[in-house]
Amino acid sequence: MKDSVSYKVFKVVNTIILLLVVFITVFPFINVLAQSFSSEAYINAGKVNLIPRGFNIDTYRTVAKDAMFWTNYKNTVVYTVVGTAISMFMTTIFAYALSKKRLMGRKFLTMFAVFTMFFNGGLIPNYVLINSLGFANSIWAIVVPGAISIYNMLIMKSFFENMPEELEEAASIDGLNTYGILFRIILPLSKAIMATMMLFYAVGHWNSWFSAFLYMDQKELFPVTVYLRNLIAGATGGASAGATSADNLTQISANIKSVTMVLTILPILLIYPFVQKYFVSGVMLGSVKG
Repeated sequence: MKDSVSYKVFKVVNTIILLLVVFITVFPFINVLAQSFSSEAYINAGKVNLIPRGFNIDTYRTVAKDAMFWTNYKNTVVYTVVGTAISMFMTTIFAYALSKKRLMGRKFLTMFAVFTMFFNGGLIPNYVLINSLGFANSIWAIVVPGAISIYNMLIMKSFFENMPEELEEAASIDGLNTYGILFRIILPLSKAIMATMMLFYAVGHWNSWFSAFLYMDQKELFPVTVYLRNLIAGATGGASAGATSADNLTQISANIKSVTMVLTILPILLIYPFVQKYFVSGVMLGSVKG
């Protein structure tokens, strides 16, 4: 059967709208990328849109020549990997425990966890606590305080609650204990939600900078986000790491924000396609039941 005229019109309009949405979504990324490779004259004049104008890589070259940048970049990778591993482990076991109705004090523990989403000790008590624990100037100051995201835990808890109880009963009859059921039965069936939570935590740790800025005073321990933040502050304030001339400083001041965004989001953009297929299904499966 041939499509009706109204359906053909619908498809055309729908295609135009979707293309417009795609353009609106992608344009800021392309614009930032174009600015990062443009000269300061065109950037200040507002003439850079989708294509670089006055191709220039002085800022990239300045950043790449600085050994501290690569040290801090390595720190970010380490913090992200370790932090994500700790967060996934703690969130998974906490969510799995709370998903069991037979757990004594389940409602209290859930309300206690939710309470922390709205109230915390404040900046100064947290700072005093981290220092008293000896976490200052160490990786633990970054990966431990925010190890569990209650929002992520609640999503994972809902996902576990929707799994058939018969699976665990059958595994228990076969001789598996609680840990065996979790690691050999439940987790292999939870790849979607696990990949989604892993992406959430990895992005959070990768973009984090305030914890390191607050709890660390050794440049060798900074993540790359703090390095780039200091580079922006230096360029806008008149002194930049690696800048050796007034012209170089002017160029860095013009497009340092664009370069910063590109260097920060590039690794995440490269990883995202590999977990994208799990992303939507993981969130949807975990939000079916509240």
